[in-house]
Amino acid sequence: MRHLTPLLLLGALLMPISAHADDRDAMRIQPWTENAHYWQHRGRSILLVGASNEDNLFNHPTVPPSSADAEADGFEPAAAYEPEPLAAHLDRIVAVGGNYVRNTMSSRDEGNVWPFHEREEDGLYDLERGGAEYWQRFRRFLDLTVERGIIVQIEVWDRFDYAREPWQNNPFNPKNNVNYTSAESGLPERVDTHPGQRENPFFRAIPELDHNELILRYQRAHVERLLDISLEYDHVLYCISNETNDTEQWSRYWARFLRERAEARGMNIEVTEMWDKWDLRDAMHARTFDHPELYSFVDVSQNSHQQGQTQWDRLQWVRQRVAQPARPVNSVKMYGGNHGGGPNEGQHKLWRNVLGGAASARYHRPGGGMGLNRTTEAHLRSLALVRERVNVFALEPANELLGERAEDEAYLAVERGVAYVVYFPRQGRVVLDLAAERQALRMQWISVPEHRWQEEARNVDADADAVTLDTPGDGPWVVVLTRR
Repeated sequence: MRHLTPLLLLGALLMPISAHADDRDAMRIQPWTENAHYWQHRGRSILLVGASNEDNLFNHPTVPPSSADAEADGFEPAAAYEPEPLAAHLDRIVAVGGNYVRNTMSSRDEGNVWPFHEREEDGLYDLERGGAEYWQRFRRFLDLTVERGIIVQIEVWDRFDYAREPWQNNPFNPKNNVNYTSAESGLPERVDTHPGQRENPFFRAIPELDHNELILRYQRAHVERLLDISLEYDHVLYCISNETNDTEQWSRYWARFLRERAEARGMNIEVTEMWDKWDLRDAMHARTFDHPELYSFVDVSQNSHQQGQTQWDRLQWVRQRVAQPARPVNSVKMYGGNHGGGPNEGQHKLWRNVLGGAASARYHRPGGGMGLNRTTEAHLRSLALVRERVNVFALEPANELLGERAEDEAYLAVERGVAYVVYFPRQGRVVLDLAAERQALRMQWISVPEHRWQEEARNVDADADAVTLDTPGDGPWVVVLTRR
């Protein structure tokens, strides 16, 4: 099974799919049969990386710019950069080597639409009828992404739509629809607390909890509408919630629901949950780790709240935790704005994830993250350069081979005797142990901000026990050693 370059990936995505259900299901995004730590799509292995400026891209016909570029140029964001059409934003992701986006089914941003029909006569919603514009936007988004070879990770429920100001506009709020009152539904008209306080009983409607059949009926119909569209496509991953701290029963109910609806159509889909705790060792995450029969991959986005060496170490802990059976470990959000240490720290998280063995890594939208800007574009382009020379699917984390290494100074992944990739977040110097290899190697540096190879390459003799790696200047830098 050969790994994919971006061009091969795009070509594979545009190949016709067999009309037979079994063949079509085999082409879906799923754990790679040769190494289930990674994904395959249409029969070929694929590393998922990206950056985007919105989390609910489908609900944004135009996508706002990242403020980072404008601020770096000394302009107010609105004065320097205008929103770009969704298709153009997706094109820019692909142009820098990206193939992966997050898509919450959220409606709380300005200009978004809700998933139910809004009546002209009174502005109230009818939960019996789908919102035509919402679902048209969703289908168009899936068309645009599959055409460009971009894998989509959906989050079905976003808790931030069900509390505070967004709840005041939400069609499920009893005051906003013609289908039930607060007394009939048990739902409040106001939820003034952070959604993490779990005040809204909307997330307790399932039989194992409140058994609110009225609300559950509309919830199920909403998710079925989503599946009616998304199951037509083979490039979709499913996550139940956005950083939830709700009950295990809620997540398990919807994991089963998604799977059963897909299986009824002869399809297997990939499902996970995103838990809220920042420490992946918390028992909350064991709800996913311990149930591969429900959750066929793991999302560790909250780990990107961690910084430096801790981010790397916790990822390594998770990879061991889910090694049997092996499952992909995704990070659909990498913080680096208001969270996760800011941009100077957040930019490095791509490399800690990829070299650390994660199956996906995406820069989170501006605000919590960095989005798609010149800095993140440079990192994605530099990673694409590495992938031209190295089979990333054969790499294994190997920091133990780095001597004289300070904490967070450098990160190493190795295909023994074939390739070595070392990332330096900043200027540094380490010693790479080659005593067990005895291979002649070619070594060359990449300046990440310039996303280009340094002209001078160095040969390393086969009898060398070690080689000193000393960055050519201020970082970040990547050095690649490959067998001559």
